Amino acid sequence: MEFEYWQLLLFPLFFALGWAAARIDIRHLIKESRELPRSYFQGLNFLLNEQPDRAVEAFVDAVRVDPQTVELHFALGALFRRRGETERAIRMHQNLVDREDLPQELKLQALAELGQDFLKAGLLDRAEDIFNKLRGTAEDDAAKRNLLEIYQLERDWEKAIAIAAELPDVASQKEIAEYYCELAAAEMIRSQRHLAREHLQMALEKNRKCVRASLLHGDLEMQAGDDAAAIDWWQRIEQQDPMYLALVAQRLLDAYRRLERRDEGLQLLRGYLEHYPSLDLLDVVFQLVLEGDGPEAAYRLVRDELKRNPTLLGFDKLIEARLLVASPEMRPDLDLAKSIVHGYTRRLARYRCDNCGFKARQFYWRCPACGGWETYPPKRSEEFDLTP
Repeated sequence: MEFEYWQLLLFPLFFALGWAAARIDIRHLIKESRELPRSYFQGLNFLLNEQPDRAVEAFVDAVRVDPQTVELHFALGALFRRRGETERAIRMHQNLVDREDLPQELKLQALAELGQDFLKAGLLDRAEDIFNKLRGTAEDDAAKRNLLEIYQLERDWEKAIAIAAELPDVASQKEIAEYYCELAAAEMIRSQRHLAREHLQMALEKNRKCVRASLLHGDLEMQAGDDAAAIDWWQRIEQQDPMYLALVAQRLLDAYRRLERRDEGLQLLRGYLEHYPSLDLLDVVFQLVLEGDGPEAAYRLVRDELKRNPTLLGFDKLIEARLLVASPEMRPDLDLAKSIVHGYTRRLARYRCDNCGFKARQFYWRCPACGGWETYPPKRSEEFDLTP
C-alpha cells in the first residue's frame, strides 16, 4: 500500500482533538469541585489524617450546605448506624424519605436504610412496618430477610415459618425445622402435648436429621411416663448426628434407672463413649460406674479414657477420680493439684460457636451472638480445638 504524504497532517489533527477533549474534562472537573462545599474537602482531609470524628462533623456540615448530596446522606447514615448513633442515622434517612424531589428508586433505598436503623435501635414494630411496605418493590428480597430476623427476635415462629418459606435460598430447611421445635417447646411448657407432637412431626418432615426434634420427642414421652419410648427417640440421635449424644446421656441414664435397667444403660453409654468420645459423655458414664462399681472402677475408666483422648479437662476429671481412692496423706496434694488445674480448665469447659467463635458455659441451639442455628458443636472448646 502506498503512503500518501498528506496523511501526515492527520497526526497533529488527532493531537489537537485529544488536547481539546482533555481541556474540556479538566474544566468540567474543576467546575464540579468548585461546586462542592469546602467542608467536604475538610472531611476528606480529616479522614486522611485519621481523625474520623472530625471528618464526620465536616461531612455533616457539607450536607447542611448542599442538601443535594444524596450519596453523602446514605454514607453518613450507614456510618452513624455502625457507630451505634442510631438517632442520627434515623434523622439522616428520614430526611431523605421525606424529600419529594427524590427519585422513587432512591426513596425506596432510603426507606430500606431507615428500616435498618429502626432494627438496629431495637424498634422492631417500626422496622416491621417499613419492611412490610417494601414488599413487592425492588427491595422485596432484603425486606423479607429483615422481616425474618425481626420475627426471630420477637420469637414469632409462625410468622418466621411463613416468611422463610418465601426465601428458600436464605432460610434452610434446617432452620425452619428449628422454628417448629421452638413452637413445640412452647407447647410443652403449656402441657399441650398433642400440639407439640404436631410441631415436632413437621420439624422432622422439614429436616429428618433434626436432632432437637428427636430430643424433644423423647422429653414428651418421658413427661407422659413412657421411659422406654423416650429411650427409643433419644437413641435415634445416633443415626442423625452422634456428636449430639452427649446432650441426652444424662436423660438416658435417668430413664434406665427408672426402668431398673442400669446394666443395659451402662453398656449403651460405654459403647457411645468408645465410638464417640466426649467429655460430657465421660461425666455421665463416670457417675454411673462410680455408683454401681465403686471408685476404683470409676478411676480406671477415666484413666483409660485420658490415655485415649488426652485433654486438660480429662486430667481434671482424673484428679477428681483419684481423690476418691487416695490415701488420707495424699489428699492434700491432690486437692492442691486439682485447684490449680481447675483454674485453667474453667476457660476450656465452654461451648464455642462454629460461626462467630462466641463462647458460652451452656449449650445453645441458636447462637446468642450471631444468630446462627445449630452452630454450637456439643463439645467443650478444648475438644473443639483438638478436633482434626
